[in-house]
Formats: sequence, structure tokens, C-alpha cells
Amino acid sequence: MKAIPTNLPEVMIIEPKVFGDERGFFFESFNAKKFAELTGVDVEFVQDNHSLSAKNILRGLHYQIKQAQGKLVRVVTGEVFDVAVDIRKSSPRFGQWTGVVLSAENQRQLWIPPGFAHGFVVLSDKAEFLYKTTDYWAPEYERSLQWNDPAIGIEWPIQGEPVMSAKDQQGKLLADAEVFE
Repeated sequence: MKAIPTNLPEVMIIEPKVFGDERGFFFESFNAKKFAELTGVDVEFVQDNHSLSAKNILRGLHYQIKQAQGKLVRVVTGEVFDVAVDIRKSSPRFGQWTGVVLSAENQRQLWIPPGFAHGFVVLSDKAEFLYKTTDYWAPEYERSLQWNDPAIGIEWPIQGEPVMSAKDQQGKLLADAEVFE
């Protein structure tokens, strides 16, 4: 397993060591000791989530202003473009984003620590997305950023408008959003 920093150093790509042959493959998707050694982050995950989405569905950009969640995300079917946005006002990278293609084929994972908004868009016909969180879902604290906020400038690899939930369509501009200090 190895950790690869992104342009937002706290957000890391996690590449597992995959053992494969004609029968298929095996890899350890999470090991707390190795994760802490590689990332310098000691985490305790409390919730696992699994979503299925069709092509051009965009979920996000979500975060919880209280009970902030760290997330370790991966794709087990299909391919997504996964995005994290630094929304810590005290950070020198406030408002900056990073994006990574996660797929069943590349078997990469992305660590998104608390203090970042997170979202993804599906690039394949469908995608199954798994993620572990460091705190429980708390809908009363959930917030959403506008997916196409020009102040953030995410370069989503899609044509036209994505398909979104009514809640995600109501995302706020970063300038108007409740963010972390």
C-alpha cells in the first residue's frame, strides 16, 4: 500500500498492493496500522456507506459543519471523477480543489480529511461507490457547495449539465457558505 499526496497535501490517493492472477485478485482495502504509518493520520471509522449511480450523476459537494467527517472512498464498479475542496478558512489552500479518477480498474482510494467538501460525478454507465466515515451522518449539519462555483473552478470531465438531487441543486457558493475556521 502506498499514499500519494495530491495538490492538497492532506488529501491523499491510497494505492493498495494488488495480488492478481488468472483467478482474479486480492487486496487489503484498509489496514489501520499501515494507513497511520503512510498518512500520519490515526483514524477510527464508524460508518460504511455504499451508493449506486448512473452516468452523469453528480453527488456533492457535501460536508458536515459539525461532526465533520473524514472519508476514505473507493469505487468497486465503474468509474468516477472524485473531488475534494478545502473549505478551512485558515488554510492557505482555502477554496482550492483536487480531482482524481477512481475506478474498479485502478482500485485507487482517496482519503478526504475533515474540513473538506466532497463530491463525485459518474463517468461510466454506472458506478458503485463505497466510503468509510470518521463520524456519523448528521443531516442537521450537512451542507453543500454549488458544484460549478466559478470561485472554485472545478474542471468536471463531463459534457453539459449533470443529473443532481434537488438538495444538491441548492448548494451554496463558497462565498456564501458556512465553512470551517
